[in-house]
Amino acid sequence: MPYPDLLEKLRATVGAKNVLTGIKKTAYYRSGFRSGIGSALAVVFPETLLQQWHILQHCVNGGCAIIMQGAKTGLTEGSCPSGHDYARPVIIINTRQLTKLILLDGGKQVLALPGASLHQLENLLRPLGRMPHSVIGSTSIGATIVGGIANNAGGALCKRGSSYTELSLFAQVDATGKLQLVDHLGIRNLGKTPEQIFERLESGQIDSDDLEAQHTPASDREYAKRIRDLEGGLPNRYNADPRRLFELSGSAGKVAAFAVRVDTYPLPKKEQVFFIGTDQPDDLTELRQQILTKFKELPEMCEYMNRDIFNVTERYGKDVFLSIKHIGTRRLPKAYALKSAIEHRLNKLQFLPRFLPDLLLYHVSRLFPQHLPPRLLEYRDRFNYYLMLSMSDDGIEEARKYLGQEWKLCGEGDFFECTPQEQEAALLHRFAAAGAAIRYQTLHQKNTEEVLALDIALLGNDPNWIESIPPEIEAQLDLSLDYGHFMCHVFHRDYIFKKGTDLHEMKAKLLECLDKKGAKYPAEHNVGHLYDAEPHLKSFYHQLDPTNTFNPGVGRTSKARLPVSSC
Repeated sequence: MPYPDLLEKLRATVGAKNVLTGIKKTAYYRSGFRSGIGSALAVVFPETLLQQWHILQHCVNGGCAIIMQGAKTGLTEGSCPSGHDYARPVIIINTRQLTKLILLDGGKQVLALPGASLHQLENLLRPLGRMPHSVIGSTSIGATIVGGIANNAGGALCKRGSSYTELSLFAQVDATGKLQLVDHLGIRNLGKTPEQIFERLESGQIDSDDLEAQHTPASDREYAKRIRDLEGGLPNRYNADPRRLFELSGSAGKVAAFAVRVDTYPLPKKEQVFFIGTDQPDDLTELRQQILTKFKELPEMCEYMNRDIFNVTERYGKDVFLSIKHIGTRRLPKAYALKSAIEHRLNKLQFLPRFLPDLLLYHVSRLFPQHLPPRLLEYRDRFNYYLMLSMSDDGIEEARKYLGQEWKLCGEGDFFECTPQEQEAALLHRFAAAGAAIRYQTLHQKNTEEVLALDIALLGNDPNWIESIPPEIEAQLDLSLDYGHFMCHVFHRDYIFKKGTDLHEMKAKLLECLDKKGAKYPAEHNVGHLYDAEPHLKSFYHQLDPTNTFNPGVGRTSKARLPVSSC
């Protein structure tokens, strides 16, 4: 190790309590939300921006690989080490103690430090009648604003697209191996030195008169126009979209964020969820085309499920549903951390089944009464395909008129307007779907391989959005599940294969089918360590991080340290 006193320097910087070492204490932070694990010398928790800066300096001087980590809610292993072959010390810097939010221009924008969460932002903005730039599935379990931007997190919103900003403060290691602070926040008189800049930000004293770059995008402001283009040659949003790769945005942890400036949006005065069912995919294709081309108001969101994922979520996602409803979202991040720590210890005991806490949660949830309202269950029995269409303000009457007078009369489907209780249940049920496949596989781990999960973006005019699985793949399947963001044409597909199936072969065949359709993947969970980065994305990573110091190996790139330049 070229810097033998590194741990002592880290402890001197943040205090011994904020430096974790050892396999057991670091297990949670070294593992991914769904899968993946690797080695790390230490996990460090800065309490101030200046501490984060000094940690970075120590790590860069020590020749370490650095992994920036927020809430660790990503699904493709991108915020944890991958394996044990970095050939240098790995330091994880977890930013969850840096949670300050600063309202700008009366709340029209917000400045967020790297550990601030979307859920925290929602609570801050609600009294002002405003809402965040993005709402994603993992909002409820603590996803950070910076993490969403760094990974182009997609989310469910039809009007605002993936998380994005061009206004940020970040550190990067340049080609000569030096750590540099890059200030593109667009705020006058912020300071000339890192110490001055950090002190000003953490004071929270930023006046509206100091704001510049008002026309610089602090969210994906073009998405509402892009989603209506049904003839575009590319999907309207996906992680590697060159139009949405800019410095911190899409960086996948190849730089270290200190602050971002993001837009906020007016909170709708009224919202209404329409629950829609049909047995004919063409009914939903027609509905989508009419909404995107004829409606004045876009939906807030439009979530799709098929019967299989509905049923699996009802049974295997029940504990998640009940936890969010009754325990609340504030406690969930700590609960997940505790569960992961327990799992890590129990999984070492060979005489116990793997993921025993999941098994217990499943069986406990079965003791509770039916949690879904009768009308949702009735539609589940009547139809194979469902939409949860959320409209706001003037769009409510627009949707009500179209569904009742045109769509229902021409197709074979039906709909109803949700009560507040049905609306909450429908959206919670859709959220719980994200982990239902994992839970199903855990309960059937003796007979199935681990879940193969794909998130894909189809072309806007692709009428064959219902997947046709080739027979040679179908023969190896135990279960396939399909759900997603329907207006965006972004789908999540979870495949559970029979024991003994070659998952690498199956994944290659599935991706080959998607390539023929012009689809892009991943659509919103980023490449992490599960996907190959496209050439232009690799080039973007190298431009940001020419020495490969930050998050080495992401996008299945090399983990090796790259030589520094003398110029």
